[in-house]
Amino acid sequence: MSLLAVAVALERLFTLVPPPRAETVALEAACGRVLLEDAVAQRAQPPFAASAMDGYAVRAAEAAAGATLSVAGEAAAGHAFTGALPPGSAVRIFTGAPVPEGADAILIQENATREGNHLRVDEAPPQGAYIRPAGGDFAAGARLSAPRRLTARDLALLAAMNVAEVQVARRPEIALIPTGDELVHPGETPRADQIVASNNIGLAARLTEVGALARPCPIARDNRASLLAALEAARGADIVVTLGGASVGDHDLVAEVYGEAGLTLDFYKIAMRPGKPLMAGRLGEAMMLGLPGNPVSALVCGEIFLLPCVEAALGLPAQPRALAKARLAHDLPANGPREHYMRAVVRGVGREAEAEVFENQDSSLLATLSRANALIVRAPHAGAAAWGDVVPFMPL
Repeated sequence: MSLLAVAVALERLFTLVPPPRAETVALEAACGRVLLEDAVAQRAQPPFAASAMDGYAVRAAEAAAGATLSVAGEAAAGHAFTGALPPGSAVRIFTGAPVPEGADAILIQENATREGNHLRVDEAPPQGAYIRPAGGDFAAGARLSAPRRLTARDLALLAAMNVAEVQVARRPEIALIPTGDELVHPGETPRADQIVASNNIGLAARLTEVGALARPCPIARDNRASLLAALEAARGADIVVTLGGASVGDHDLVAEVYGEAGLTLDFYKIAMRPGKPLMAGRLGEAMMLGLPGNPVSALVCGEIFLLPCVEAALGLPAQPRALAKARLAHDLPANGPREHYMRAVVRGVGREAEAEVFENQDSSLLATLSRANALIVRAPHAGAAAWGDVVPFMPL
């Protein structure tokens, strides 16, 4: 198979993503979840005309400066004044209380002098002063539209809408299968010819951040029995991700063994750096994504390919990660034939953003990736770039 462009590969991946499935959760458990069905306000907010200040509810026509009104009663939040405002009267009112029938202005307490049951108007309020109209925030039947990832602000709005439960996307389950005889788990003592598995740890954390459920699977050794045992542990997952074993070496058996187990391969190899050996297909009802075993390559490919697929599985728009722009803090040489995602530090925001690209982009350097907060995107065959040139970057 020829090398696929990143954009083409991502579009093909979106066709493999399982559709979102809905579940109902209580509002208290909905933060960060993706709303799948519009939420509808059960009442207006505020549900009645409400006072925005402490003072007196009056008829503006009766509250000219110097006028004297009798105090007919009191209205507080949760305790409305019963009946209509009598002529020539005022009702003592507090912030958030319903405005009595017949009142059309709030005379704030700073602009009135009260003596016993009588009130002198020191400064006349205009009609409508300090009254929050019924439905001024939203009306009954107003909608919070889906799909959207629910924030704390959204939950406050939904509560005010008297919505106690919401329809959200079930968290997609992503099985992570690290592969290779050279791997041991963190905390174990590796032999001199072994390394500690790290890309599965980083990807699991990243998947959790975006609202998926990461399912850790046993390390699959470089033999059929171990690969099949790890695949059995992944059974039922929405997306199965293998880490390593996707190249063409004598010990890279993933495509062969999982092909025998039913994998329908869609594509293999991407025209990008880091991460050329990447494969995708379908395994039963699950989407399968084979990421490189190199930790930097796996994590970068996870950002570019896996995260957008997770968002699509959550019901969000199927689209690439958003890019921003920054000016280079130094020169860059011309790029080769593959799209290059270069680890960098971007300082500042907007027009002030400046990118410093790490000189050593070796795909084995996890410490460099840890220090980076951006991936500078260099197009295939891009010419040399100079200090001050604007380049696109993917925030990390």
